[in-house]
Amino acid sequence: MTSDTSAPLTDALAAGTLVLDGGLSNQLGAAGHDLSDELWSARLLADEPEAITEAHLAYFEAGADVAITSSYQATVEGFAKRGVKRDRASELIGLSVELALDAAVESWRRGVKRPLYVAGSVGPYGAMLADGSEYRGRYGLSVAELEAFHRPRIEALDAVGPDVLALETIPDTVEAEALLRAVRGLRVPAWLSYSIAGDRTRAGQPLEEAFALAADADEIIAVGVNCCAPEDVEGAVEIAARVTGKPVVVYPNSGETWDAGARAWTGRATFTTEQVERWRAAGARLIGGCCRVGPEAITSIRRTLTR
Repeated sequence: MTSDTSAPLTDALAAGTLVLDGGLSNQLGAAGHDLSDELWSARLLADEPEAITEAHLAYFEAGADVAITSSYQATVEGFAKRGVKRDRASELIGLSVELALDAAVESWRRGVKRPLYVAGSVGPYGAMLADGSEYRGRYGLSVAELEAFHRPRIEALDAVGPDVLALETIPDTVEAEALLRAVRGLRVPAWLSYSIAGDRTRAGQPLEEAFALAADADEIIAVGVNCCAPEDVEGAVEIAARVTGKPVVVYPNSGETWDAGARAWTGRATFTTEQVERWRAAGARLIGGCCRVGPEAITSIRRTLTR
């Protein structure tokens, strides 16, 4: 946590609803940074770390209580493809937490006097492949193989000490099982967030089964969905709250659709403040945005949740 006056995240969730940040990549892109590399925003950890701090700062100043780190696509294997050795890769993964903490401290210096938190992002295996498989899952790997893939990044994040780990955009229950095994015994708690389509994971498993995996996991302090259509969120919140009894985390996309062939977003945004009110009523306690949701939308969410 960012200050001696901050309550632990679990206590803050028990007291009310927290605002997450928005899409880190679109904020970096809006600032003119090239994210076409396979490492995506993780490339900037080595090349332009100050840009990541500025992006986090923009979201804190917009009203976010929680910043999600730039480690979504930062993995030992991914960095190895670029010739980065294992020890250096771990340093860069840890740096993602430090940069978010720096942004929180600077926010306090500028007058943002509320508790601020940092969530260490743990993206899916498919994000490292950079071939769209993160939205399909079913990679053909075992639970043990996926656990071995995720563990080095989780340990690197845990060593620096974020407030929580964000096990996010998980497309199937096999990877969820691996992540639940990988976080056992850590000092840092975690949330588990699936990428979904309708009432199923991206791989097609019913959400009741997917959320049930985390119901008895003491390390998991919240469950939910992200990187999905806003229209799919409300039903998922109700299922997650009913199946697990845990606080629910939601941060959908804007509602636009990514055209992988054209590498462009199409359609229109459908994310509204009216939806935010319904999500909270259904049990959501961490609410923010993912792809194409920027600082203005986060300010709108904060106004909705505090009025």
